[in-house]
Amino acid sequence: MVREILETKRKALKINLDEPIYGTFAEIGAGQEVARNFFTAGAASGTVAKTMSAYDMVFSNSIYGIEKSGRYVTESRLDKMLYHEFNLLSERLFGPKYNTKTFFAFACTVTTLNFNKTNDPHGWLGIRFQLTPGGEPNDIIFHVKLLDSDASLQQNVLGILGVNLVYAAYYYHDHVQSMIESLADNLSAGSVEIDLITLSGPIFKDANNLLVNLYLIAKGFSGAAIFDKEGNARQSKDLLYKKDVMILRTKFGQKSTPNFDLFNRAVEQFKRSQKLKDENVIVMIEILMTNLLGNSKELSDHDLTLFAKRAEELIGTGNNVIVSNFTRNHKLAQYLSMCMPHSVGISTNIANLKNIFNSSNYGENYTDELLSYISDLFSKKVKLYAYPYLDKQENQIITTRNMSVSAEAKPLFEFLIQNGYITDIDDYDAKDVKTV
Repeated sequence: MVREILETKRKALKINLDEPIYGTFAEIGAGQEVARNFFTAGAASGTVAKTMSAYDMVFSNSIYGIEKSGRYVTESRLDKMLYHEFNLLSERLFGPKYNTKTFFAFACTVTTLNFNKTNDPHGWLGIRFQLTPGGEPNDIIFHVKLLDSDASLQQNVLGILGVNLVYAAYYYHDHVQSMIESLADNLSAGSVEIDLITLSGPIFKDANNLLVNLYLIAKGFSGAAIFDKEGNARQSKDLLYKKDVMILRTKFGQKSTPNFDLFNRAVEQFKRSQKLKDENVIVMIEILMTNLLGNSKELSDHDLTLFAKRAEELIGTGNNVIVSNFTRNHKLAQYLSMCMPHSVGISTNIANLKNIFNSSNYGENYTDELLSYISDLFSKKVKLYAYPYLDKQENQIITTRNMSVSAEAKPLFEFLIQNGYITDIDDYDAKDVKTV
């Protein structure tokens, strides 16, 4: 679909002049940034039924109810805001004047950068909207991470995101990929990350939310997407905060299925060695998208459909699944550290370790690269659990004990082994060991 990218003000004005579109803006956390764009564009009376901000917790709770978690920047709070504000439109606005209106409720709950710059700026944005007067509503909800280092810049980003969302809901709802792409219109690269999106309602009855979230990765809006055992897209911190996380790394299109026998042993060893409680452990399978994502390759719908099918197959095994473009372990560790888990275990093939500690795979700055890699990886509460493979040429099972290591990397490798940062999977059965 070829689309014209309008400036934010022109988008807001087009919506204001579209007579049926009429609704509410409810914004918590960064001011009336979205509503302001509609007011300054002109003709806002044609679109804005009400704007509001309930910043005081007592006011907010009296309107939308109390959050059991005590947190306000959550999907649960956003859902309550959308439900409350949309229902008010239907209850209070009726009669001939409103019979031709397609109502919407836009809501966002956000925390921008605080004065001391010690918090994690992020937010939930959503819209509930009708496409026909009196019709059943549809929802678009997404989570963002705000990356600018200045609160005023983050507020500006939120204002643009909100306009983009309302515009996308009404003008791109019939083409999901264009709808997602348009959310980043008029935003600078590196100002925001969109890491989760969910679609619901009659207009999106054929939309695959797993496929939609994979598209976020393919378009560079996010580095990863997480799905729970039921296949629901989850915000990473909501799922992993203060949890003990164990991940098996796999690649899309790899010839063999994941080695669950060895992985299950790794999970049990992770629990045992770290003295973890079962109820606090989150087990995940990662699928790397990198062998589909190339610098010059545009993923086709067919590519993404195949990938979504693979993710669904692994979810069907009863595991949480993370899809990512993290080619290296330390990139995965950096991503997970932002979720503030209690501990992390990464189960990986010994062949991957062999590549890391082999200087021939790198350039002249091997030692610098290796030190940077190790620092990024093991400073994030991470331990590697290496499962063996069968070397057919040497006719032996390779573990950390007999793995070849470059001379310049050997002291560092031995330090990591001796201090438990890297460990072999214990008590494996030789029949479970595969060739690579």
